[in-house]
Amino acid sequence: MEDFKEKISHKKMTVQQLCVLGMLTALVFASNYMRVTMPIAIGGRTSFTLANIMCCLSGLLLGPVGGVASGLGSALYDLTNPLFAPECWITLITKGTMGAVAGLAMRSAQERERADYRRCLIGAVLGCAAYYVLYFGKCFAYDGLLVDRLEPAVALAILPLKIPASIFNAAVAIVAAPPLCAALRAALRRAHVKSA
Repeated sequence: MEDFKEKISHKKMTVQQLCVLGMLTALVFASNYMRVTMPIAIGGRTSFTLANIMCCLSGLLLGPVGGVASGLGSALYDLTNPLFAPECWITLITKGTMGAVAGLAMRSAQERERADYRRCLIGAVLGCAAYYVLYFGKCFAYDGLLVDRLEPAVALAILPLKIPASIFNAAVAIVAAPPLCAALRAALRRAHVKSA
C-alpha cells in the first residue's frame, strides 16, 4: 500500500508546475493573436501564425501534459474570435494533440531536465506532423464536407492551397521551439522552478 501511495504522490502536480502550466496556456493564447488570416480561392481561410511555437514549447517543457496548455490556450483564443468560435472544440483536440505528441519525446522528467536539442527537435517535428495530419483531416471533413457542403473532390482540391501557410507555420515552430526550450529550461533551473 505504501508503494501505491508513493506512486500516486509522485503524479500530483506541485503549485509551481500548475503555475507553469497556466503561464504556458496564457502564452499559447496570446501567441494566437500573432497571425495573418487570408481567404483562399474556394471558400475557407488559412493563417500564418506563431502560435505553433508555443504549442510545441508547452509539450517540450511539460511533457505530454503540455497538450493541456496548447489545446486550452488555442481553444480559448478561438472563443474570442467569431470566425473560429464554432470550431474551438476541434482546436482543443488538434492543438492539444500537437503539444502532447511533442511532449511524448520528453516523457520523463530527466529528459525534460536535460532538454537535449536533438530530442527537442524530434519532439517539435512529431508534434507538428501529428497536428497537420489532424488539421488537413479537419479541413477536408469538417470545413469542406460538413460546413461548406462541397463535393469530396472539391474539398480535396482545396487542401493544397493550405500547404504554403502550413509549411511556414511548421518550419517556424520546428526552428524556434527547441532553442527556446533549452533557454527556458536553463532559466527555470536557475530560478529553482521545476516545470515537470
